[in-house]
Amino acid sequence: MSADAIADAFRAACHAELDALKAGNVHRFSAGHGMDVGHFERAAQAAAPALTAPGASVGRRIETAVAASLEATGLNTNLGIILLCAPLAAAAEQSGALRANLHAVLARLDIADAQAAFRAIAAANPGGLGRHSAHDVAAPARIGLREAMAEAAERDRIARQYVTGFNDVFEIGLARYVELADAEAEARTEGVHLAFMATFADSHIARKFGEATAEKVRDEAAQVAATVDFRAPAEMRRAPLHAFDTRLKARGLNPGTSADLTVATLFASALLTP
Repeated sequence: MSADAIADAFRAACHAELDALKAGNVHRFSAGHGMDVGHFERAAQAAAPALTAPGASVGRRIETAVAASLEATGLNTNLGIILLCAPLAAAAEQSGALRANLHAVLARLDIADAQAAFRAIAAANPGGLGRHSAHDVAAPARIGLREAMAEAAERDRIARQYVTGFNDVFEIGLARYVELADAEAEARTEGVHLAFMATFADSHIARKFGEATAEKVRDEAAQVAATVDFRAPAEMRRAPLHAFDTRLKARGLNPGTSADLTVATLFASALLTP
């Protein structure tokens, strides 16, 4: 796939995610956490060229895309999105099956990728990512990026994707997206997001508020998911999502990892479509 096509797919995934009512996150129906849709749109536009630069290493894609996003917005809006989408973009520019290419991309990650990614993470300053590891992002990397992600995989779902070959994206996100193929586009995205929220405790919430709070939100999401008919008209479908969104934002809870994984799912789906 050409760099332009990959960049278009990335921007489309970022915009589609904003069109859906993702409870607790920023979307077109509600701002939140000091950010609005415009921040994310500008970040996506700024990040796309760097993220999809032909032949660039994963680490280089991450570092330059994060720098461009920070320059465009002054905020850390999309670090998690970039960490997830950089390997997918590198895999998509190769011929052959996306998932097989992705495994090969992840297997080749080295210390230079880690050094670049660590610089990007430190610049974005996402509230503790890597601070509990023997390989702290504030210090120079001493191991490859995949090994560094393995150190964080138990407590961070984005890091876990680097270790598992993006299993959550393919087995949870894409599976739900395909399952809702007969639903409206926004409903499919909402279904994917809620599936992530209901399946595991959100890493972003856990880092900021603790595991117990993150697990409580996961349980709440599972209860809400059981009440939503994603094939129903939008007004009916979104009523419980609006209520859940309001409750989460009132408590300052932002399931950012679930949103990042949702973008990665939409991006992967576009890359898999001929």
